[in-house]
Amino acid sequence: MATTSPKITLGGLARRLVLDALLDEATAQDAFQKARAKNKAFVSYIVAEKLVDSKDVAHAASQEFGVPLVDIDSVELDQEVLGLVDLGLLKKHNALPLFKRGKRLSVALSDPTNFQALDDIKFHVNMTTEAILVDENQLVKILEKIVEAQESSEQAFEDEGDDLFDEDEPEGREEDRAGDKAEEANEAPVVKFVRKMLLDAIKMGASDLHFEPYEKFYRVRYRVDGVLRQVARAPLNLAGKIAARIKVLSRLDVSERRVPQDGRIKLKLSKTKSIDFRVSTCPTLFGEKTVMRILNSDAASLNIEQLGYEPEQKRLYIEALSNPYGMILVTGPTGSGKTVSLYTGINLLNKEGVNISTAEDPVEINLPGINQVQIDERTGMSFEKALKAFLRQDPDIILVGEIRDITTGGIAIKAASTGHMVMSTLHTNDAPQTLTRMIDMGIAPFAIATAVNLIMAQRLARRLCKTCKQPVTVTEDITQVKPPLVLHKDALLAEGFKEAWVKDLMTGERTMYAPNPEGCDACSSGYKGRVGIYQVMPISEAMKRLIMEGKNAMVLADQAKKEGIPDLRESGLKKVADGMTSLEEVNRVTQE
Repeated sequence: MATTSPKITLGGLARRLVLDALLDEATAQDAFQKARAKNKAFVSYIVAEKLVDSKDVAHAASQEFGVPLVDIDSVELDQEVLGLVDLGLLKKHNALPLFKRGKRLSVALSDPTNFQALDDIKFHVNMTTEAILVDENQLVKILEKIVEAQESSEQAFEDEGDDLFDEDEPEGREEDRAGDKAEEANEAPVVKFVRKMLLDAIKMGASDLHFEPYEKFYRVRYRVDGVLRQVARAPLNLAGKIAARIKVLSRLDVSERRVPQDGRIKLKLSKTKSIDFRVSTCPTLFGEKTVMRILNSDAASLNIEQLGYEPEQKRLYIEALSNPYGMILVTGPTGSGKTVSLYTGINLLNKEGVNISTAEDPVEINLPGINQVQIDERTGMSFEKALKAFLRQDPDIILVGEIRDITTGGIAIKAASTGHMVMSTLHTNDAPQTLTRMIDMGIAPFAIATAVNLIMAQRLARRLCKTCKQPVTVTEDITQVKPPLVLHKDALLAEGFKEAWVKDLMTGERTMYAPNPEGCDACSSGYKGRVGIYQVMPISEAMKRLIMEGKNAMVLADQAKKEGIPDLRESGLKKVADGMTSLEEVNRVTQE
């Protein structure tokens, strides 16, 4: 008769999982034994082996031990609290410090009975520790990001033999390099760190870099697909040296730390390719924060088919571009793709027989055949002066980077009314508000009504990863609802979806998707790239009458709705119904 190993009496979480029918007793016993043999936590083992879903494990543990379950993805991590515990200790115990109140430290664990972790951290920080229950998969993912950021930072400071440039370092003046050879050698880690941050940002497709000093830590964040994420931390005592290094490369005054400064860096990637960075410094309580905008004209797609216009929106834009005179305005917040939209139109008009001039601050996209002027208030080159100069140089099309005041707006309106095509931007929330904003500037309503042909408001939403996006089911049965992958039809209607779209989603004519929060090798958190959301509003005769009557933005918005012009919200939801982006993302960018 075959001998059997003695049974292990199940208790705690293993017992709860069996009672909840999430595991059978034999599998639970086998997993318990194997986890112990591998010196691995039971929770970590069963989740890693995919025996039980991590969410189910977390709920079962919460019920069994009476510990509240916290969604760690919704918690803003405190860098100071994270810095209290050695990273090696956190990796060893699969733990994460979340909150500090007095001498009490709250620690995120997927197994609240992991008393060894609590004791080790308690000894390390000399504080009382308490467990907070979190989802194992969420915890592992956040720990991996923290470890990756730390290792990236350490490599940048310690890897002295790695030549990070194909060619010379970014252009800088020789006389700006302070100190003798010994001092220059001492600054090598800072030089390496700044170089690596710039190149990594380009590789990741970032649009902005943020170098941020705080009282007890220094971090670097990138904005990728419109969302900021931390990528590295640096020793706090190097904050001033990092800011000084960036200033040297940007040709700024290194000795001036009390006022904001603006500069530019040219990074040479090869003999034929370079990328510009627009640099802005600003004094804060704990040092100078530096923000760098990547001006990579090669990365900008000027193909109108790739920008995400609906067919009718594209037709209206092209129709407005075909007018010999008048004004086209593009509106939206910083980073919403206004420049790319304008240059896409300019690119369509860029012919040998057309004289095109632009005034921008800064010039972000270099386009051959266009006369581009860099605005620089320090030298006296303002938008007003550039516009006046353009009008004396036989222009056909004028692009003004931004209408900031009545002087610039007045000249642009006059040019649009006297036989020139004028294109520009404004910072407003939607198309109707753009008209009232111009009136508020002091521009006469009749001048606006006669000059403006088209207003286009826009946002950029993250595009769902094609590899790992998850289909969403729409149901009428309330008992089947399980967000985010099973939604009730009434919930979508309440969000603003059209009934026809919801019907198509239920019959399979359309499919909407949700991001995979785990992401995949091809993406970050379920998103890859961005898509434009637009409100394209031509100025009709009825609209012109309302403008001249001085009507407010709400009346103009109602008129646009009567004319069948979808607003930003409706355009975004159409992208969701078409499977391009998620409802969560549209809610984020349309702020509703």
